Formats: sequence, C-alpha cells, structure tokens
Amino acid sequence: MSYLRRTSREMRGVRVVVLMIAMLALGRLAMAAPQNDSNVRPPVTEGDVRIVQRAEQILDSPEHWNRADNRKCPVGATKFSLYCAMEKATDEISGDFEHRGAAMQEVRFRVDAIAGNRGYQHRIMDYNNDPKTTLEDIQKVLKAAEATIRQRLAEQQKK
Repeated sequence: MSYLRRTSREMRGVRVVVLMIAMLALGRLAMAAPQNDSNVRPPVTEGDVRIVQRAEQILDSPEHWNRADNRKCPVGATKFSLYCAMEKATDEISGDFEHRGAAMQEVRFRVDAIAGNRGYQHRIMDYNNDPKTTLEDIQKVLKAAEATIRQRLAEQQKK
C-alpha cells in the first residue's frame, strides 16, 4: 500500500512538471507568433513615414530600379528592388531592419490592395518582379503606403 501511495505521488509530480513544460512551450510559441504573422499590423511612427519617403528617393529613376528581386540586398548596390529599397531605407532611418516592421507591412498591404489576388508567395518581391509592374506602379505603392502610415499615425495620436 505505501508503495502505491508513493508511486501515485511521484506520478502527480511528473504530471505537474510535464504541465509546466507544456505551458512554457505554448507561451513561447504565442510570443513568437506575431513575428511570423504576415498580416501583423504594428503601430506606426514618424520614422515609418521617413522610411517610405527614403525608399521613394532611392527608387527615383529606372536606373536605380532592380526588377529582378531575390530579397538579397548587397551592401554597395546601386540598383534596388522595392524590397531592398525598403530594407536600405529602414537601415538608414532606424538602423534596425525588421522584416515585419510597420513600414514594410504597409507596403505589403498596399501591394495586396493594388495587385489583388495574383497568388504572390512573397508579395513585395513578386510584385516587383511581375512583368506587368512598372516603376510608376512601385512609386504608387510607396506613395499609398506613406499616406496610410500618416493616416494611422494621426489616428494613433488621437487615442
């Protein structure tokens, strides 16, 4: 009988430990989820406006536009895809590029709004590389993203 009680107590202890480990794992998974959410909408800042404006400057002419994007952005490049212009602008303005940062996300959402359901796997890269996309289209995406960021910023400041 004492052996059964001891085994039962040990099993309860094991269950508690397993439950605690499971809760820790789920907590870490929940914390990581927003970073992987392609539709996450982080709060915007004035820095995000400047990032998009800088990307507009980087993509100011056909000579500076790389329409064959692979999302690899070499230091010292003189031609930039939409993705790499945003990455460079973010690095210059904030010093900390975030793949799911607010400015990048707003550009993704503007691509969605303009391109519709074209089945892009990587929205920014695939829109940039789409044979139908022109530099004027890229610039319209950036202008629309800037306007949206300004609107969201004004709404955030009201709260």
